[in-house]
Amino acid sequence: MNAAEDIAVASEDRLRADLYNFLGLMLSGPPDQLLLNQCAGLSGDDSPMGQAIAGLSRVAKASKPVKVESEFNALFVGLGRGELLPYASYYLTGFLNEKPLATLRSDMAARAMTRAPNVYEPEDNIASLMEMMAGMIVGRFGPAATLDDQKTFFNKHIAPWAALFFADLEAAKNSILYASLGAVGREFMDIEREAFRMSA
Repeated sequence: MNAAEDIAVASEDRLRADLYNFLGLMLSGPPDQLLLNQCAGLSGDDSPMGQAIAGLSRVAKASKPVKVESEFNALFVGLGRGELLPYASYYLTGFLNEKPLATLRSDMAARAMTRAPNVYEPEDNIASLMEMMAGMIVGRFGPAATLDDQKTFFNKHIAPWAALFFADLEAAKNSILYASLGAVGREFMDIEREAFRMSA
């Protein structure tokens, strides 16, 4: 493999990590005006992913931080609980803090990943998992994870439920900006699943 091929693979992985980070950032809290402006500046092509990104851009242009904060709270916080519970344990077992969380914590420890001290959410929330995947790709937790290690983590902790969560986000009654983010996330999960399947 020559240096040009190395650079091409690295840039593709960087783009994947950037998209995982973006999803994690948007799902960890309501976006401020700067992040909404960045969303509004995105453009897409005619592919399903490109159309999803263009849709997110259109909605972001018409969105204001105060409205998006209300939307975020209705979806994920609510009175008692939000419309959606964005946790692997809940999606896979119907309960919070179940075996999927324990399995994830064990895998995190093996990869030297730790929860940030100012984060109180269980680690199996969708935002954290997106950030973990990004960190593994670019080597935030030590050496960059091999494709096989990324595939193992994805198939174990993300593939069984994330696409369903993103589809639920698209369809949620309180979802406007987050409906378009759900479309981006769902398309990305499909792309990742297929790419990992083809890498076998």
